[in-house]
Amino acid sequence: MLQISQRGQAMPASPIRKLVPYAEAAKKRGTKVYHLNIGQPDIETPKMVLDAVRHSDFKVLEYSHSAGNESYRRKLVGYYESVGIHVNHNEIIITTGGSEAIQFGFMACLDAGDEVIIPEPFYANYNGFAVAAGVTVVPITSHIENGFALPPIEAFEKKITPRTKAIVICNPNNPTGYLYSREEMEQLKRIILKHNLYLFSDEAYREFCYEGKQVSAMHLEGVDDNVIIMDTISKRYSACGGRIGAFITKNKTVLEAVMKFAQARLSPPSFAQIAGEAAIDLPADYFDTTKAEYKSRRDLIVKRLNAMEGVFCPNPGGAFYAIAKLPIDDADTFCQWLLESFSYQGQTVMLAPATGFYGTPGLGKQEVRLAYVLNLNDINKAMDCLEVALKEYPGKK
Repeated sequence: MLQISQRGQAMPASPIRKLVPYAEAAKKRGTKVYHLNIGQPDIETPKMVLDAVRHSDFKVLEYSHSAGNESYRRKLVGYYESVGIHVNHNEIIITTGGSEAIQFGFMACLDAGDEVIIPEPFYANYNGFAVAAGVTVVPITSHIENGFALPPIEAFEKKITPRTKAIVICNPNNPTGYLYSREEMEQLKRIILKHNLYLFSDEAYREFCYEGKQVSAMHLEGVDDNVIIMDTISKRYSACGGRIGAFITKNKTVLEAVMKFAQARLSPPSFAQIAGEAAIDLPADYFDTTKAEYKSRRDLIVKRLNAMEGVFCPNPGGAFYAIAKLPIDDADTFCQWLLESFSYQGQTVMLAPATGFYGTPGLGKQEVRLAYVLNLNDINKAMDCLEVALKEYPGKK
């Protein structure tokens, strides 16, 4: 009998998407499902971005340069300059979503058997990228009680071995919404210099910081060769389906290696590069409006959650996610039960169990991730469902 690879067997299922069949079944029964499980914003993609694609005029849909269209990369230089990141267009490689940027980084910088330290809970797909690259994820636990702040330096030092090659962060963080401070970023700088490590910084949510400003890994001085940024237009411009990201570093050896991977996959999507280039020309106040909307959603969902008996949700400083601790026995069971066995006024809510965002077995069993990507009215209705569900759930603690 034919068998799949060990890599295929080891590839984890997405904690964000694994409950989709239950949601589909609930909808077929006539139940309305409020999707707080996935970071798919309901904010409209800007019209001028879509119009740039609609009105594009060419006779052949050609490959682009493997690094992405030079016109797009040059315009990105201006965007990054506006947020205090100083790069030139040859230090940017356009990727098929932020996902490919992460994968390219792992494949170019790490060998099979190498270790990467990631504060947990972390974006679950890092596990999948690590499996594909043969890399071992070493989690270092942050805690809900202090809002998922960066673990202390001593905790990192204990995890570093001769196989440790990198630290991975997401700032602002998915799934916690935590925004790393300047002091915390400087602590990471000291660690990577001391142990000669890469720092991979996933900065997909840069624009969405509600208290304070984002400190990019590229704002750190003296670590140009160590720092790699993974970026994407998906959340920034509500263009998740565009699948356009960017790999950014000043390390020329890494760029040369990544270019070989980029050439092997030929080129990033052409239409989405047109969209990404148009997005840079959006009015300066575009992010003011979207950030204010997300902040209102954050304030509402955190208030509603903390008003529920036995629930605790720290106030996230950025992105559009929150993790809440619930009075339940098992998050996976509860999230499935919400879709399979529960409804309130013909409605239910879909959440992501937090267990899939931890690398340490057994953690997150009472926690769920919520993406506040729906409008205020829908968030209120979703929270009504959750409040009733917590009273009716058989495994309530």
